[in-house]
Amino acid sequence: MRAATKPFILPEAGPAPDYDPDCRSCARLAGFLDRVRTAHPGYWCRPVPPFGPRGAPLLLVGLAPGMHGANASGRAFTGDHAGILLYETLFDFGFASAPVSVSRDDDLALTGCRISNAVKCLPPQNRPLPAEVAACGRYLAADLASLPDGAAVVALGRVAHEAVLRVLGVRRLAHPFAHGARHALPGGRLTMFDTFHCSRYNTNTRRLTRAMFRAVFRDAAAHLGRPAPAT
Repeated sequence: MRAATKPFILPEAGPAPDYDPDCRSCARLAGFLDRVRTAHPGYWCRPVPPFGPRGAPLLLVGLAPGMHGANASGRAFTGDHAGILLYETLFDFGFASAPVSVSRDDDLALTGCRISNAVKCLPPQNRPLPAEVAACGRYLAADLASLPDGAAVVALGRVAHEAVLRVLGVRRLAHPFAHGARHALPGGRLTMFDTFHCSRYNTNTRRLTRAMFRAVFRDAAAHLGRPAPAT
């Protein structure tokens, strides 16, 4: 049986950093960003920060920035296909002030919700290595530590799901990923809700439908005691 991983231990003196704009801890990712910046000088091409108020009762955890999405815009899920369904859903459930995220400089605001990623830097072929997910875990740990008791975490895909478990030191076998699954995490503070990632591939192939995605957010909203849209 796979042993539990050790959770990240955060310093008690003040909040731990949840983002470092100059992080180059992963040589492969740093080198790749340098090459992408040369090819696309107008792109953000840095670690992408979380978006939304720290300590919000709903935390969404994605995979990593997309090449021509968050890596270009500098805001999570902004500029790529995955953000279309995500921001529409957040708006319908009252977590976003607008249904479309245009750029990091627009007026869109999140309320009671925060978006982060398991890996803050663009990975080649959108596939971070396990060591890169682990290295970025300290930032995810800070976001998880800031959540209030009773908070909901929505994991957008298996990588995000397993990144959360790793940060908390929880065995994956105890909480297997499955779309629509709900996990009461050890310690009693947090509940995690799983969904397939809202990527172009998943939505175009109908592996993930709009109704399936909204059902997960309906469950998370109910957990938080928030009203859900009628349709």
